[in-house]
Order: sequence, then structure tokens, then C-alpha cells
Amino acid sequence: MMKNTQQANGTMPTWARIWLALTLMVLVYGFYQAMAAPREATMGNLYRVFFYHLPHAILSFVFPYLNLAASFLYLFWRRRNVERAAAADAFAVAAAEVTVLYASIGLATGMLWGRAAWGIWWAWDARLTTYLLLWLLYVCYLLVRSVSATGQTAMISAVLSIFAAIDIPICFMSIRWWRTQHPAAVFGGGANSGIDPSMAPAVIWNMVAWAMWGAFVLGLRYAIERRRQQASNAQALGILQDETADAALAHSFEEAR
Repeated sequence: MMKNTQQANGTMPTWARIWLALTLMVLVYGFYQAMAAPREATMGNLYRVFFYHLPHAILSFVFPYLNLAASFLYLFWRRRNVERAAAADAFAVAAAEVTVLYASIGLATGMLWGRAAWGIWWAWDARLTTYLLLWLLYVCYLLVRSVSATGQTAMISAVLSIFAAIDIPICFMSIRWWRTQHPAAVFGGGANSGIDPSMAPAVIWNMVAWAMWGAFVLGLRYAIERRRQQASNAQALGILQDETADAALAHSFEEAR
């Protein structure tokens, strides 16, 4: 009963409040670890943007696959179970929005890094170009959802998400397939890959913190989108009932005449 009351009032459930509090604590501790890490010999303190660029770049490869999975579920349930299809579509929208958010931060922090490391804000190499394409694809996904008036918005978006997801492995493997100005893979990139052990706590804690934050935003946007769907359905049902009542009243009036 309490859960249903909270949902009806639009308030945040207790477990979400606890998750948010834990997330904020981990974010603060991750920030402390990033500031406490030793100063980098070449870039100085500016290299600390790496502790934010890496988690957002990695997670911006994860959330698109959540969008893809939800889109497949929508297409599967579209004619079998309307309620499940609507829930899958709401989750797909939320995952796409988090993807755009994290990819935007990844681009911004990457340009800060590039300005310090290369002396330029942007280089049209394979990694940066395919990552920009990833951002553009999911911005287009959200634009389609906002401007489409065909009644097939969810299906068009689901198909678009399949094509958008193709760019992710290309972007991920670009620094292995081609010679790029972007640094080699930090993890699993060969004998000289990896980070100094003294920097590992900052990387791990910030990865966990931003994953928790992304999960919270994803859940929040999913709940908002589901509430929007229900309000839209209720409005459409109300209009239909009003039209039915008006038609019945008109029919009765004609019979009375």
C-alpha cells in the first residue's frame, strides 16, 4: 500500500532514496581519490580529468546496449503484450537519454584532455570521429521521438537503435584497428598498457560512482516516462469516453425527435 501511494503521489520510494544517498557518498569519495592521486609528471594536475573521462567513455558504450535490448523487447512484445511493450519502450528512451548525457561528458572531458596532451581541442582520427558519430546517432534517436507524429514513433526508434548500436564495436576497436592520435587502450592494450597502481583507486571508485549515478538517472527517467505514458493513455481514454457519450446523447436526441 505504501509503495502504491508513493507511486501515485510521484514521490521517490525509500529504496531509491537510499540508492541516491549511497551514490552521492561514493561520488564524493571518488572525487577525493581523484584529487589524492599523485600528480602526473607530464600533464600535471590537469590529467585528473582522466578519472572522469574514462568512466563516462566506458559507460557510454554500456547504456546503448541497454537501449538495444529494450528495443528488441519492444519489437517482440509489440503485438503480444502491449503493457510490456510500453515498459520496454520507456526503458529504451531512458537508456538513450543517459547515453547522450554520458557521451556528451565523454566528449567534453576528452577535448579537455586533448587540448592539454596534443595542443588541440579536436582531431579527426578514427576514435574521436566514431565516438562523435555515436553521440549524433543517439541525439537523432531522441529527436525522432520528439518530432515524429506518425503514430509509429516507438517502432521507428527501435529500428534506429539497432543501427546506432553497430557503431559501438567500431568505436571501441578503432584504436586497435587503426593508428590514431587517441592513446592506446588503457586496459588490455598490450605490454605497456595499464595505469600506475597508485592511480587505480581513483579509477575504480569513480567507475563505480558514475555507474551508480547512471543507474539512478536511468531508473528515474524510466519512472517518469512510464508515468507520462499512463497519463497519455488516461487522457486518450477520457477523450474517447467523452466522444462516445456525446455520440450516445446525439443518438438519443435524434430518436426523441
